[in-house]
Amino acid sequence: MFAAERRQLILEMVRANGAVSLRELARVVQTSEVTVRRDVRALEAEGLLDRRHGGAVLPGGFTRESGFPHKSHLATAEKTAIADLAAGLVEEGEAIVVGAGTTTQELARRLARVPGLTVVTNSLLVAQALAHANRVEVVMTGGTLRGSNYALVGSGAEQSLHGLRVSRAFLSGSGLTAERGLSTSNMLSASVDRALVQAAAEVVVLADHTKLGTDTMFQTVPTDLVTHLVTDEPPKGEDRAAGELQALADQGVRIAVAGTQSGREQALPEQRRPLGGGSSQLRVAAGGGGQIADLAPRRR
Repeated sequence: MFAAERRQLILEMVRANGAVSLRELARVVQTSEVTVRRDVRALEAEGLLDRRHGGAVLPGGFTRESGFPHKSHLATAEKTAIADLAAGLVEEGEAIVVGAGTTTQELARRLARVPGLTVVTNSLLVAQALAHANRVEVVMTGGTLRGSNYALVGSGAEQSLHGLRVSRAFLSGSGLTAERGLSTSNMLSASVDRALVQAAAEVVVLADHTKLGTDTMFQTVPTDLVTHLVTDEPPKGEDRAAGELQALADQGVRIAVAGTQSGREQALPEQRRPLGGGSSQLRVAAGGGGQIADLAPRRR
């Protein structure tokens, strides 16, 4: 495929999805991530898109929301690894809330095996994933259905969460930064996510590396309310993504990094160690059997 054809295809993918990872672009255009990164730089120089950590987004700084059919095919290996690791946070007999999203849907599929679990959700996809789990009770919010992500939103959803208290909330979003926290592109979704956060003692954010450093219109969870971040290992050379992880850890977020390939747990490269001479490291839990790593001191 000639460079012009390849770049046109890359541009069409970004326009259709709002944000696409370099891994996914390389897979579709059947070339290396190095070549795709060069193409993305060229398109950015023309003002046709913006580069982000490990991917490309629509120009203008704030990514728009893409629909579920597109999201479900993006970063699938990363989402699987994140869901495998996040499921290790959930214990038998807990009551949790799970927000809408393709990554939280992957998490729900794994929660079907946790006995005595109660899951409160505004996501039809999460509820569907748990529908046949005999030992899991599913409680759905009210609200109005958003067809783009199969989520219940609006005042009905928010009011049904009033007075609720659970151990943890599991949320995803469109972007995550150390400065602003988790954000999303839709106002109604943001309002429900904030209500989910208020119902939980701890907040666990599930975000693949392409969302690190991306900022979108509506804040859902400020950084000081994020207890855990479960993410995947950024590709080599993505120092800005590693820097974003470090900034989040410096603010007290406990971070677990899931590898997308099978293998044993391993330390990330030297530049990802905490600043200030600390001895602890960010860790990669490769495969589905890793444990959550405490990467920052608990907030007091």
